[in-house]
Amino acid sequence: MDRIIKKNPNQPEFHQAVLEVFESILPFVVKNKKYAKRTLLEIMSEPERTIGFRISWQNDEGNIEVNKGYRVQMSSSIGPYKGGLRFHPSVNLSILKFLAFEQIFKNSLTSLPLGAGKGGSDFDPKGKSDNEIRRFCQNFMTELYRHIGDSTDIPAGDIGVGAREIGYLFGQYKKITNQFNGVLTGKTYGWGGSLIRPEATGYGCVYFTQHLLKDRNEDLEGQKIGISGSGNVAQYAAEKAIELGGIVQTLSDSKGVVYAENGLKQEHIEFTKILKNEKRGRIKELADHFDGIKYFESEKPWRFPLSIALPSATQNELNLGEVNSLVSNGLKYVVEGANMPTTPDAISFLHANNVAYGPGKASNAGGVATSGLEMSQNALKLHWSSQEVDQKLQGIMTNIHAQCKEFGSESGSINYAKGANIAGFVRVADAMLDQGLA
Repeated sequence: MDRIIKKNPNQPEFHQAVLEVFESILPFVVKNKKYAKRTLLEIMSEPERTIGFRISWQNDEGNIEVNKGYRVQMSSSIGPYKGGLRFHPSVNLSILKFLAFEQIFKNSLTSLPLGAGKGGSDFDPKGKSDNEIRRFCQNFMTELYRHIGDSTDIPAGDIGVGAREIGYLFGQYKKITNQFNGVLTGKTYGWGGSLIRPEATGYGCVYFTQHLLKDRNEDLEGQKIGISGSGNVAQYAAEKAIELGGIVQTLSDSKGVVYAENGLKQEHIEFTKILKNEKRGRIKELADHFDGIKYFESEKPWRFPLSIALPSATQNELNLGEVNSLVSNGLKYVVEGANMPTTPDAISFLHANNVAYGPGKASNAGGVATSGLEMSQNALKLHWSSQEVDQKLQGIMTNIHAQCKEFGSESGSINYAKGANIAGFVRVADAMLDQGLA
């Protein structure tokens, strides 16, 4: 870790992600002669390639604006680089390297042939017109296209990059290369996308939650559930949890949280989809539009008594003080819909207090898993039905849970984070050894 920190200064999110993995898998590595004297961990923490570029684009006033663009190609040991593009002012190399590093283990857990990568820009889509978004995406792809391909690197969406942005990016890639292929996932269904892809991360998170509940002889029926965020993951996690009988009480955005004591209904989720995906509005409007929903400005969901917390917004959003309060109020499960949303000291507290903790690299792998299924459909030049894709997604999440249990069982309990890290490591490490990379 000292060497990694020295080689990657001022990258706290990346250091946090690497340390979390290394601490949990090091005892396993030391015990196994196959891995013990290799430099596997150090190799895994160094990107195979880091690409940076400038994006110049014209705003609606005719002025030229400039943003930074990146693609971190982390690991190709088990397949082509795979991971999302994030457009958000917070994007920097530390954020993208942490996400790409997490992606190694997440993609490995799916058992699909997916390497790991992540990319994006510090461009902020909020407040921009459709034409500004289109011009930015086209200029972003003009720089990125030479580094990606359907057997090289297959980006997808992430925060700030939805179906609209994927469409603009794909159109520019097709124009430059004169190729119509599966170079991007998250496409609209009519031109190569997969059914269930928008829902997959949220649905997968709830399917994984069901397995954790079953391990403790419980189910979702009647459980009080707090969800942070109101984007793609939060919307569909809420939808699936409501369908399965859970009482979803919260959604949030950067301005505040809405709380429904008796639980949100499907009509509230449909309103939120239009509000967030089309109107780009604030979650406060949900409370303004419906009775029985309260809005708390500058607050987060973790102030309310919950039995299940699904942090689904961004990294390090759930801290020690908040989990302390939640546990005092009856919290039993934390299952991550976002990437690394729980701080390290909060995770330690959860383990110490017998709260089941589902790490994002396992519980939110449904999105990239269904991206892999989209790649398969593109390669075969066909479409699977919603039922087929959903069945495959459920099977993948069941398999991920089984891997977490296999490698995470200890003293009569299950450390799902440890299990996810070790299971993800083993598949990638074995491939690296087979290929003479370590």
